[in-house]
Amino acid sequence: MKKISIIGGGLSGLTLAYVLLSKNKDLDLAVIESESRPGGKVWSDRSDGFLCEKGPNGFLDSKPKTLELCSSLGIDPVRSNENSKKRFIFMNNRLNALPESPPAFLKSDIISWSGKIRMLYELIASKGPEDETVSDFIIRRLGKEALDTLIDPMASGIYAGDPYNMSIKSCFPRIKELELEYGSLIRAMIKIQKQKKRERKKSGDSKVSVAPGGTLTSFMNGTQTLTDALADRIGDSLKLGVSVNSMSKKDTSYVLHTSDGDKDADIVVLASPAYAASEILMDLDAEIAGILTDIPYPHVAVVCFGYRKDKITRSLNGFGFLIPHKERKKILGTLWDSSVFPNRASEGHALLRSMIGGAKHPEIGDMDDDKVVSIVFDELRPIMGLKSDPDMVRIYRWEKAIPQYLLGHPEKLDLIDKKLRAHPGLHLTGNAYRGIGMNDCVANSYELADEILQSVK
Repeated sequence: MKKISIIGGGLSGLTLAYVLLSKNKDLDLAVIESESRPGGKVWSDRSDGFLCEKGPNGFLDSKPKTLELCSSLGIDPVRSNENSKKRFIFMNNRLNALPESPPAFLKSDIISWSGKIRMLYELIASKGPEDETVSDFIIRRLGKEALDTLIDPMASGIYAGDPYNMSIKSCFPRIKELELEYGSLIRAMIKIQKQKKRERKKSGDSKVSVAPGGTLTSFMNGTQTLTDALADRIGDSLKLGVSVNSMSKKDTSYVLHTSDGDKDADIVVLASPAYAASEILMDLDAEIAGILTDIPYPHVAVVCFGYRKDKITRSLNGFGFLIPHKERKKILGTLWDSSVFPNRASEGHALLRSMIGGAKHPEIGDMDDDKVVSIVFDELRPIMGLKSDPDMVRIYRWEKAIPQYLLGHPEKLDLIDKKLRAHPGLHLTGNAYRGIGMNDCVANSYELADEILQSVK
C-alpha cells in the first residue's frame, strides 16, 4: 500500500484526506499540520457573546461540491437571510445602495450619466488579449468610472488586491468567459437575466438581485464547523503540531524531514500556502520553489466590533459595504455579520466585521493593534453613526492573508504543472492556485482525490 502524506491541515488538505479515506478507508494516509489546531484560515471565535470569523465568513451555495461535502459529513448549512442581497458602496461620504435590477441601476446615481453612457460602449468594444489586468479589462469594456466605483472595491473585498496588478483570467474567470462567449458583458447580462427571470417566474419570485450567484451560506456556529467535522472524521490520521522543514527524493519515493523525524511517502500533497510550500520544496526543486515565492500575500487585519444596537444609529438592514480606493479610507469594507446570519450576536446586539490592509495598504502591517483599531473606529463612527466605543473588540492579524493572482498567474501555473512532471506523486493544492474561496478549495480537492485514487489502483 502506497503511503500518502498531505502537508497542511487547512480546508484543502482536510477535504482531500476525507474524500480519499471515504472512498478507500484502508489508505495509509497522514495529514501533517504545523499548527496546534486544524482549519488554517477557517477559524470561528466565540467572544463575549459574539461569533467572529477570523477568515472567510461563508461560501455560495451555487457550487454543488461543498454542499455535497456537508451532506456527507452530516452537518447542516445555514443560508443567509434577505439582508445579504442589500449591499452598499461608500462614496461621497454616504452609503449608496447597489441597485438590485438593471432599471434600478439606470435610475441610481452610483454611476454618473456620463459613466453610464460610457458603459454602453461596451456593446461594441473589441475583445482583448487572452489575459490582462483587471483594470485594463474593465476600462476597455466599461470605462474608468466603473472600475473605480464598482470593480475596485469588489477586488479589495474579495482579494484585498489591486486591480491594476490582478489577472482577469485568474481572479474573475467567469467575466472573461462571458466576453469570449457573448462578445459583450451587457449582452451576456441581458440574456442571463432573461433566463433567470423565466426561472424565477416559475418559482413565483421575479426579483433579480445584484448579489453574486447563489446564497451566502455558513453554519450556526460559524465556518469552522466544516473543518472541525472534517478533522473529526479524519481522526488519528491528522498529526497536529508537526512541521515539515524540507523534503528529498529516495529512489521513486520521498522523504519528509519533519520536526518529528523523517517520514517516508510515495505520494506527497502540499496543501500549505505557497510561501510555506516554497520553503519545503527548496532543496528538492528550487525552480518550483522560486515560482511559488513569486505569489504574494499582503497583510490583512480583521477587526470585529460588538455593539448594543441602540449605540448604532444607522440601519443594519443589509449585508454591509465596500469602499473604493478613491475615497481614501483605510478600511476595505465592513460586513454586518449579525444581520445576515443567526447566532453571531446576542439579542439586541450587532457584530460589525471590518477588513483593513491588503495590497493597497501595506503600511497596516507595521501598525500596532491599538492603532489599527483606532483607525477602524474613526472611519466607522460617521459611516455607521456609532455613539460610543464598542462593547467588544477583537483584532485578528494575518501577516500573509490572501494569495494574489497577478498578471502572469496562468503562466506560473502552467510552468509549475510542467515542472511537476519530473516528480511523479508530488502535487500542489490550496487557494494559491485555482481559486481562493471555500468552494474552490473543496472542488479542487475532490478533483485531486480522483486523480490520486486512479494512481494507486
